Amino acid sequence: TLFRSYGEIIMYELRQHKTEIRTAYMEKRANMPAEERAAKNAAVCKSVLASATYRFADTLLLYYPRADEVDVLPIARAALEAGKKVAFPKCHPADKSMDFHFVSSVDDFEKGEYDIMEPVNSLGIYNKENSLRDNCICIVPAVVYDKKGYRIGYGGGYYDRYLSGFRGTVVGIAYRDFILPNVPHGRFDVAVDVLISEGGIYAKS
Repeated sequence: TLFRSYGEIIMYELRQHKTEIRTAYMEKRANMPAEERAAKNAAVCKSVLASATYRFADTLLLYYPRADEVDVLPIARAALEAGKKVAFPKCHPADKSMDFHFVSSVDDFEKGEYDIMEPVNSLGIYNKENSLRDNCICIVPAVVYDKKGYRIGYGGGYYDRYLSGFRGTVVGIAYRDFILPNVPHGRFDVAVDVLISEGGIYAKS
């Protein structure tokens, strides 16, 4: 038989549903006019920088944006200027894991896996075991979020693996119309603690 159990059928349907939503919203995001995207990016960054979540953070784990993702580099620049520690991810496809490396500027990058800019190898690695002590926040990319803070990413599972041992605050950012009533999620999916859009902090339901 194709599936050995009812659980496998459920997991297959879950993955299919996620794929359909991911495809539709990645297309919608790719087709967003450049001026609209720039305005929304600026508003999202302003919302993050105005939040208590950011203000009380000492360490930020960010991501280097793809062409049509929410651009968080202004947050990185502001955090570095404010004396906060900033780190970006480097992916390891062999085991689908990733580490975050500290950067001192937005120039400390080279093209890495999946054609995404990653920190250069020589930069120090953040120890996530200190995430609670360091008042660390991890800003997580996604295609869409839902009102409970669950996300549909790109299907690699990198963030779900990393966040399983992370004890700081997990922050999701998204354009307001990319926050849906519900998205399918499984038992290994991790919901974010705070969800921020261009309209400010989103009250999770």
